[in-house]
Amino acid sequence: MILEGLTSLQRNVLVMILINALTTPLMLSSVNVALPSIATDLSMNAVQLSWIPMAYLMAGAMFVLIFGRLADMFGRKKVFLIGTSCAVITSIGAALSTSGEFLILFRFLQGISAAMLYATQAAIISSVFPPAKRGAAIGIMISTLYFGLAAGPFVGGILIEQFGWQACFIFQIPLVLIVLYLGLIKIQADWDDHEVVHTIRDLDVKGATIYALSIAALAIGVSTLPNTSSYILFILGLTGFWVFIKIEKVVDHPVLDLSLFSDNRIFTLSCLASFLMYTATFANVVLVSLYLQYLKGYPASTAGLVMMTQPLIMALFSPLAGRLSDRIEPRVLASYGIALTIIGLILLASMNSHSSTYILITALIITGAGFGLFSSPNTNAIMGAVEKKQYGIAAGTNATMRVVGQMASMIMVTLIMTLMIGPVEIAPENYAQLQNVIRITFVLAALICLPGIYFSLSRGKMHR
Repeated sequence: MILEGLTSLQRNVLVMILINALTTPLMLSSVNVALPSIATDLSMNAVQLSWIPMAYLMAGAMFVLIFGRLADMFGRKKVFLIGTSCAVITSIGAALSTSGEFLILFRFLQGISAAMLYATQAAIISSVFPPAKRGAAIGIMISTLYFGLAAGPFVGGILIEQFGWQACFIFQIPLVLIVLYLGLIKIQADWDDHEVVHTIRDLDVKGATIYALSIAALAIGVSTLPNTSSYILFILGLTGFWVFIKIEKVVDHPVLDLSLFSDNRIFTLSCLASFLMYTATFANVVLVSLYLQYLKGYPASTAGLVMMTQPLIMALFSPLAGRLSDRIEPRVLASYGIALTIIGLILLASMNSHSSTYILITALIITGAGFGLFSSPNTNAIMGAVEKKQYGIAAGTNATMRVVGQMASMIMVTLIMTLMIGPVEIAPENYAQLQNVIRITFVLAALICLPGIYFSLSRGKMHR
């Protein structure tokens, strides 16, 4: 077992990371259940409402790669603890928001805080645990993350009914304070690229800025469709990515080491598979929340209970898949996981307002099992494909694939919702359009998974 024979440092690090891996998704998924309550309280229309998760994801996508680089340069624990501290402040700000605009602003700031955590969690685990136990440790971390996703809707539903949507942002703060205590008092070590002494001048500020602005241009462009400005933003975003890649090829200290992709097939294809899987599945929680509360008429607490199904199954499968990936090729496990996920998404696409909730639960069980079988082995393959000095940038790149995939998933939902419903509040007169949004999104998600199987199978064997 992973918990046997641990040093004091390994045990404290594992507890610190696990608590953090629980609290962040706990808040994230509970907020998804709160969307209808927030829409009513703050008078937000459908497109504005989609920006509550979108702003968080956009900020994460903009900054996680940058923080991965900074973590390698100056210390992974330092960046992790700064992100943890900022998460407390921004959560309080979100809870105190009195308008949709302020809430979206604080969600953006929360996303920046989360980017620091996403960029360092797997890197710290990989820095402390040897390769023989890395997969198991990562599996427990991902399982805890999914348990947070599972508990969030149920806990959030109860909090919303008892205290209002604001409680979803602050109930995790006591646990976050424990993380700060462990990191500041119990864990004295830190980890970085100790072979080189870095200064802030070593950060590729130009490349980082262009990358972040490109992400923002694409995300904002979607929300303004079909205005002319949206197409301009799309062009600016794509052009920005092209310029970013050109810069990264020539600077001495790139934010993104492109050699990781050009010279490392396992790393490249594992990252691509991760991107596609998160693009296909992240919107599930938002779509299922809207489906249950609007089309089925369930209260928030009941909807939250049903929504627990997928992440709970993911939490159960992830530790097993992580341990297996230390012995069985990750590409095999991950590919079976993607295939299972496709089956679940097709089943979700077949539902309508009259479908049995048991069909929904079955579909969520299948997609949860599929993603649980994919995630830990794929992360283990990514971290095992690089040298120790690159753990931060590898974890940051992996987190970037995850967060950009999640953002792409929400962009897909936002785009379809904008085109089919428009900037109006969701009401009984447009429930038919909402049903079409849900169906079309799940069909597209299943199609997106298909090339993921090819990438996963063709990545090659992981070096032990």
